[in-house]
Amino acid sequence: MKILVAADHAGFELKNTIVNYLKDESFDVEDMGAAAYDKDDDYPEIMMPVAMRVLADAENTRAIVLGKSGNGEAIFMNRFPGIRAAVYHGGNLEIVRLSRQHNNSNVLSLAGGFVNEEEVKEAVKIWIATPFSGEERHIKRNNMLDNIE
Repeated sequence: MKILVAADHAGFELKNTIVNYLKDESFDVEDMGAAAYDKDDDYPEIMMPVAMRVLADAENTRAIVLGKSGNGEAIFMNRFPGIRAAVYHGGNLEIVRLSRQHNNSNVLSLAGGFVNEEEVKEAVKIWIATPFSGEERHIKRNNMLDNIE
């Protein structure tokens, strides 16, 4: 599985931490930017290539995106049918597990302004390791989300 990681200025430093963590854990990871800190960057421009890459190979590609709250990035990503982005802003990690088990999330959007490095590492570890349940009711609901016209 390929894991893409991207962030705007608000998640930039934490993105680098995640990329290094994933590399240290021997994951196939790609840093999708931003390549340098720019306080005036716009997350939709950074997230667009990430969304296209996930959609191009959804079976083998997931993404972790970061911003201040993670909300804008998730909203942007969820505009694309086939992408199911979940937000984690700290606290109970069960929300991360459920995003995989029930929603088969393929994007994890992290609130870089509200989580610390240890929370992020644990959330990423859980998100990567948790499989989709494959239960019919969840498949049905995910198909409904992916096929909105």
